[in-house]
Amino acid sequence: MIAAEDTRVTAKLLRHLAIKIPLVAYHDHSDASVRAALVDRAANEVVALVSDAGTPLISDPGYKLVRDARAAGRNIITLPGPCAAIAALTLAGLPTDRFLFAGFLPTKAKARGDAIAELATVRGTLVLYESGPRLAATLAALADGLGDRDAAVARELTKLYEECVTGTLNDLAARYTGAPPKGEIVLMVAPPAADTAEDGDDAAVDGALTEALLTMNVAKAAKSVAARFGRERSDVYARGLTLKVRP
Repeated sequence: MIAAEDTRVTAKLLRHLAIKIPLVAYHDHSDASVRAALVDRAANEVVALVSDAGTPLISDPGYKLVRDARAAGRNIITLPGPCAAIAALTLAGLPTDRFLFAGFLPTKAKARGDAIAELATVRGTLVLYESGPRLAATLAALADGLGDRDAAVARELTKLYEECVTGTLNDLAARYTGAPPKGEIVLMVAPPAADTAEDGDDAAVDGALTEALLTMNVAKAAKSVAARFGRERSDVYARGLTLKVRP
């Protein structure tokens, strides 16, 4: 049998291939009893897990089924398919020697900002999934939290209208404000600039803070400089207060 994210989508594929196999839905809203039934069936027959697009288990709930099946001693075989995150990296022209897949950012602004702050010091390309309506706001939030880094937006990968648009985070935010793109989207952000390697150089941090304080308040300046240099925001904020009160 086949456990499918959306049986209607998978049914089209099966019809195309002239395959007649029972289908059952397994998705975000499936409860533990559905998983248990699939694990039980896998004791005596083959159960295939299929996603609507891309590789199963990447940013979907399939890992719970694999976890429970493994705990029950079931044999598990992988047949990986195209993965949007990996495919997008091959188009973006950003470093691929080290990258972090972070899935979808939180929808609420505060939680999203906190998540971005955690990603600020990652010394690799960031790979995120996003929806069209949220894309511009996410790009702007990333620019605010990480600085105006190089980035790329890839969508509809391997499909007819595939495209990959590159630019800085602010440029891309402006491009998509009021014009949300359609389709499934992968958003990639370049690693921190080379000057972040100067972690021990307080003079470089002070110089960047001094410049930032010309146009920002202490909180915003500290946030920007901390992201740029891979420092703790609280430490940079305290440093910014010192610089602000100098005669």
